[in-house]
Amino acid sequence: MARKKIREYDSKRTAEAALETSRRNRPADQLSSGDGVDGLHRIGEPGDMAVVDEIGGEARYVVREARQEWTCCTQFGYGSGRRVCEAASGEGGELDKVKTIFLPTEKSLTNEACAPLIATLPLEVKDKIGDFIKGVFAVFQDLDFSFLEMNPFTLVNGEPFPLDMRGELDDTAAFKNFNKWGNVEFPLPFGRVLSSTETFIHTLDEKTSASLKFTVLNPKGRIWTMVAGGGASVIYADTVGDLGYASELGNYAEYSGAPNEEEVLQYARVVIDCATADPDGRKRALLIGGGIANFTDVAATFNGIIRALREKESKLKASRMHLYVRRGGPNYQTGLAKMRALGEELGVPLEVYGPEATMTGICKEAIECIMAES
Repeated sequence: MARKKIREYDSKRTAEAALETSRRNRPADQLSSGDGVDGLHRIGEPGDMAVVDEIGGEARYVVREARQEWTCCTQFGYGSGRRVCEAASGEGGELDKVKTIFLPTEKSLTNEACAPLIATLPLEVKDKIGDFIKGVFAVFQDLDFSFLEMNPFTLVNGEPFPLDMRGELDDTAAFKNFNKWGNVEFPLPFGRVLSSTETFIHTLDEKTSASLKFTVLNPKGRIWTMVAGGGASVIYADTVGDLGYASELGNYAEYSGAPNEEEVLQYARVVIDCATADPDGRKRALLIGGGIANFTDVAATFNGIIRALREKESKLKASRMHLYVRRGGPNYQTGLAKMRALGEELGVPLEVYGPEATMTGICKEAIECIMAES
């Protein structure tokens, strides 16, 4: 699951359409709420509060009496269950009064399950708010929200009406929710602007079933990565930082999910162009490869990288680039053999390792290489 924030208008448009509400409030765009309480949020007036999130194996729903009300649904990545809380006072305090109900994974919120949550609400709003809570939870499940907060909602002519809303979607579910979500945009965090190279990779990533990620951290950095696998990419980046050279790390990069040769070629061209830009006479290092693949054909993905390295031969030499390759998995021997042959062909310093070498070890080797002349 990949939790992606969406704009408030998109949250309302998708959720309210599913709830078949006819009215829609359209405030200024926000990606976060301003209540200052995380996890427990008010629901309306007069009323209570609801939070939905996932807790290993079960879902929990909590309720507390209050004069104003929120509703919030949150899904965690533990793989089973959601927690739904309906709570309390204006500041989300007095947790000893919170009531909790557990729901099995993928189960709907029934009248019976919801009853304890609305038991203390005034009779004139109890059924209406209960139906609304169940509806919100059903939308949360159906549209693959990972977070859905209404803070607050109120009653207009006796009908629940969301005033403020914040949502996050599981973007890996886009393939089955294309029509329901409509033209949903996943905006970048505030203050973050993609460079032209990052935009290119982001566009490439959106068009493939594989994963292609690229973020420039320091354009003048001398240690660059092109790593297969999300876990391995983090290990490489963390190791460089742990060894005291985070300031020299040029980028974060990750390709996974068995991208085809053409996709890898386009990806590698961008990484190499950034890594070799503006040569200054000092050595640089490019870490290629990753961990031990489960199903990705290592030789096939290396074909795209090898083509890109051939194309960028002059840039590699001009920037004094040293290449460090480490990989394991299906057909890795063939892939590593091709890499060794490429090093001899291009005359570029290229060290090649299989799974017998550690990922952290080649990071250290690359750092020692570029720092040797300092």
